[in-house]
Amino acid sequence: MTQAAQLMQQAVTENVFPGAVLLVSKKGELVFHEAFGFRNLITRSPVTIETFFDLASLTKPLATALAVMALVQDQKVALDQHLADVLPAFENGPKARIQIKQLLNHNSGLTDYRAYYKKIADFAPEDRKIALRKLLVKEPLVCSIGSRVLYSDIGFMILEWLVEEVSGNQLDQYAAEMVYDPLGLDNLFFVDLKAGARPGEFAATEQCSWRRQMQRGQVHDENAYVVGGIQGHAGLFGTAFDINSLLGNLLAAYHGLPSTRIFRTDMVRLFFRRLAGSDKALGFDTPSARGSSAGRFFSRNSVGHLGFTGTSFWMDLDRSIIVILLTNRVHPTCGNGAIKGFRPKLHDAVMRSLLMTDDR
Repeated sequence: MTQAAQLMQQAVTENVFPGAVLLVSKKGELVFHEAFGFRNLITRSPVTIETFFDLASLTKPLATALAVMALVQDQKVALDQHLADVLPAFENGPKARIQIKQLLNHNSGLTDYRAYYKKIADFAPEDRKIALRKLLVKEPLVCSIGSRVLYSDIGFMILEWLVEEVSGNQLDQYAAEMVYDPLGLDNLFFVDLKAGARPGEFAATEQCSWRRQMQRGQVHDENAYVVGGIQGHAGLFGTAFDINSLLGNLLAAYHGLPSTRIFRTDMVRLFFRRLAGSDKALGFDTPSARGSSAGRFFSRNSVGHLGFTGTSFWMDLDRSIIVILLTNRVHPTCGNGAIKGFRPKLHDAVMRSLLMTDDR
């Protein structure tokens, strides 16, 4: 892992990101787990392996998709069930026939993003989620249902609503009860802004002009922030170690190996299955044929995801390899896009090291 470590240090020096943690595991064993750079450039506080990162869109696979998986496994919903069957607010509109699996696969016909926070920020905090959900009901389709894949935060906002409606709990509570707590994962969590600050080492994110403050320990995403920090597309925080523990459990289940068996093997394999003609699975991404952030050496039978704040994970299901990169590349501004070119270089260096070891 010498080259990977050198690349990480070089990235800090060249301002690809202020700080980061890289974790690599193979067949359940830690291969590499080190911290680099600073979690806060103003205080010059260093990143440690215990630093909490804003995981941004890793919330989609690691919280929302797993919450839906738990509901499906417990036969409380079905993937081919229509949205209006679960959320009656949608029954009289064009989105009524969207299937739950289409929200997970990003082929629901919904657009990618709306700045809802600008419309609801002036509401009283307790009224904002209701206001957001009214906007979700009114949101038009931009293409016919199932016709094409369009990555969508909005679909996962609707899934957050669905999880709450069916389970009777907030997404954060349900994910903790069904997934994180049984695995002993204390360091995967949402920050409920109503509950106040959580102690710990948080990586700073953006100096936000809208909030007029540096975000640290509060979700970076504005749409999640405005409704209190808990949403289906963003809001999860965590450490690389706990992400690896979670992914390792899913990987063990996928292969039918001994694990805590939170999820059945058939269920994990179903959610990891690539949607034909796309690079999407149910809540997860798979490597694109060209220009994947996973680089050149992850097998096609891999799943992963990226987060806007500079976070990512990739898991090679054939080789049982997990690579987790957590950075605060949006600190102090989200205008720095150098991580796009860095990710595939890093993943190639990691995989070359692991594959060379296999050849010996």
